[in-house]
Formats: sequence, structure tokens, C-alpha cells
Amino acid sequence: MASGVTVADACKKIHEEIKRDKKHRYAIFSIKDGKQIDVELVGARNEEYDDFLTNLQAGGAGECRYGLFDFEYLHQCQGTSESSKKQKLFLISWCPDTASVKKKMVYASSFDYLKKALVGVQKTIQATDLSEASIEAVEEKLRSTDRQ
Repeated sequence: MASGVTVADACKKIHEEIKRDKKHRYAIFSIKDGKQIDVELVGARNEEYDDFLTNLQAGGAGECRYGLFDFEYLHQCQGTSESSKKQKLFLISWCPDTASVKKKMVYASSFDYLKKALVGVQKTIQATDLSEASIEAVEEKLRSTDRQ
């Protein structure tokens, strides 16, 4: 907690609803008043990754956000002809290059604290532009942990 920022209980509650109950597809978190990470928006289960990316950037070019997404994709193990559906929960830190240095520092130093609060997140991603947050880049990072 080096940044002095705390994680609201609502973040943990939404995380459980996404992870365990599959109630939502994603959540967007932001730091309110420089003191607490809180839920800004929750995405319905039928929303797509494009909706998540749009909402992650909705604060504007100079705004950082965190996002939690329940990502689904098909995985085919070597030597098999069938694909199975995989789901991985990932946490992304969105800090565009256009954000102020102070804001980027606060979000970067608070990211570890959020990761620890949201138990069961399989992958964390730090993105500063759309190429790092694209569905292709994210899927590649998530697949890198799959067994072949």
C-alpha cells in the first residue's frame, strides 16, 4: 500500500460475481479522489471485448483505469482434434502515454495492491496504447500459459 490507495469492498464483490457466479463479463475500476480504487462500471455478461476496450478508455486520453475481464477462447491441445472452451480472468492496467506522470505513478504503485485483493486473477497486463490492449495481444498473452 505504498501509494496510500485502498481497494473498496465493492471491487472484491464484483470480482467474485465475475469469477465465481459468472454474472458479468467485466468491470472497470478507477481511483476516486486519489484515495480508493472503486468500481466505475460493470459490463453485462453478453458484452464483447470491444465494449470493454471502449469503456476502459471512456475517461478520456489522459485518464488511467484498471479493467477485469473474463476472457473466453477455444483451445486445442496437441494431438487432439477437438477444441475446448477456456476462460481466464485477467486484470489490465490502462495508463495511456497521454496521462500525466503523477497519475501514471499512482496507478502503477496501486496496481499490486489491487492484484493482491482480487484473488484468482490468472494474468495481469499493463497497456499504454491500443496495440498492447488489443484482443489479439491479450489472447496471445493468455494462451502463452496454456499447456500444448
